[in-house]
Amino acid sequence: MNLDKLIRTNIKNLKPYSSARDEYTGEAMVFLDANENPFNEPYNRYPDPLQRKVKEKVAAIKGCEPSQIFLGNGSDEPIDLLFRAFCEPGRDNMVTMDPTYGMYQVSADINNVEVRKVKLNPDYSFSADALLEKTDNQTKLIFICSPNNPTGNLLDKSEMTKLIQSFSGLVIVDEAYIDFAPGASLLSELNQYDNLVILQTFSKAWGMAGIRLGMAFASPEIIRIFNKIKYPYNINMLTQQKALELIEQEADKNQWVDLLIDERKKLAEQLNSFPFVVKVFPSDANFLLVKMHDARGIYDFLVEKGIIVRDRSKVVLCDDSLRITVGSKEENEILLEKLNELI
Repeated sequence: MNLDKLIRTNIKNLKPYSSARDEYTGEAMVFLDANENPFNEPYNRYPDPLQRKVKEKVAAIKGCEPSQIFLGNGSDEPIDLLFRAFCEPGRDNMVTMDPTYGMYQVSADINNVEVRKVKLNPDYSFSADALLEKTDNQTKLIFICSPNNPTGNLLDKSEMTKLIQSFSGLVIVDEAYIDFAPGASLLSELNQYDNLVILQTFSKAWGMAGIRLGMAFASPEIIRIFNKIKYPYNINMLTQQKALELIEQEADKNQWVDLLIDERKKLAEQLNSFPFVVKVFPSDANFLLVKMHDARGIYDFLVEKGIIVRDRSKVVLCDDSLRITVGSKEENEILLEKLNELI
């Protein structure tokens, strides 16, 4: 991969904004460089723009180098940065699966980048060749999501590897739900592919959706481009502090994952017993895609009962389907109790 050919010319030539905390890091007796208010410590100080302490913790648990990590305001920030850095508006395009996570399309539309979609197979598997056939000289990015949202299935590793090895642009693998899957993350293979970008998040398995902290893993060269164009202080002090605190609770995270996988299995079995359920699709995530008779009617019924699921009936290949997040044992029992009233 030739990164110089991929990156937009204006981004390559961009002189990034240099904040006070970029120019000086470390301890000092008096800080008079950033026009900060001297009162209300520690919140009067700007946060570390590169989140060094958090990256050190993340690198330790992920088995990579801090230089291979970008931390964003959710995974949506690095998704947007990929378009801003590598896709010329009105000229370049990206390729993705259909159905998949909707923010790839939204970010592309915002950045005026053409989206080329390849429909998944009926069993929700994908073909690397089918995606590659959609590419041309103006294709800069290919997005895939594994486990996929909303279908829940882990993608075939050999097909993902083929895609990465065959495409001259960037392949982005979104692993937001990887902790719930039996297959290993591609993160261990990051050093083998200079065109691979892996997205993960603290929102799902770690239970930190409220602090909005996403992760992108890539070569140091790609990470430097992200840092060049991101907003100076994109991760606030409170988020960094809370992340450092919660990362220490990895044992709790692992326990939550085990419990949710167990609940996923039980919930799938019980949902399959209802006469209005056509199919519960296999899931490697923390949710189930469930095809039903009158999915919209059942959705409305659940809303009346104060239970909110996601109606995915209008999504390609997901007609008459609801996406149901796996909750706690108590939450799942309430759902099943209310559905039982429809029998």
